[in-house]
Amino acid sequence: MPEAELRPLYSTAEIADRLHQMAGNIAGEMSPGFVMVAILTGSFVFAADLIRALAAEGCDPAVDFMILSSYAGSTRSSGTVTLLRDAALDVRGRDVLVVDDILDSGRTLAFAQDHLRARGASSVRICVLLDKATAAREDHCHADFVGFRCPDAFVVGYGMDHDHKFRGLPHIAVLCQ
Repeated sequence: MPEAELRPLYSTAEIADRLHQMAGNIAGEMSPGFVMVAILTGSFVFAADLIRALAAEGCDPAVDFMILSSYAGSTRSSGTVTLLRDAALDVRGRDVLVVDDILDSGRTLAFAQDHLRARGASSVRICVLLDKATAAREDHCHADFVGFRCPDAFVVGYGMDHDHKFRGLPHIAVLCQ
């Protein structure tokens, strides 16, 4: 791969400020005892910081993880979502907050939402760090809690990667190739 150019999009400070605002909103709207299910691997940094911000708001959700895949090393979704690891917690009769890094085509989050509802969740709400403005959104999936709007570009940093690179950036940047 030729040298990648990174154009900063959201700074570390902007992310931290927005995250605390989101935690306040989530704490005010979600029922006590909700389950937070983070979609790995891109959301792990966001989910960890969100858990700490929720704790500062007096919120202590049960936390679990799912691994779903639709990119397989590409900058474009394959169109097929694969469940690689399911959440282990029993979600029957519980409110669930699905946390992901980015809402792009909507396929992954629609899959997670449908899957958790089929497992008996009372409600499934969506929280994303980035909501990408894209014409590729095929599913009628929307996020209940959104950090930032995102241009229709491939972004990295703050846990998000391209081919396992750039996850450690403390900010979010557009990958220009």
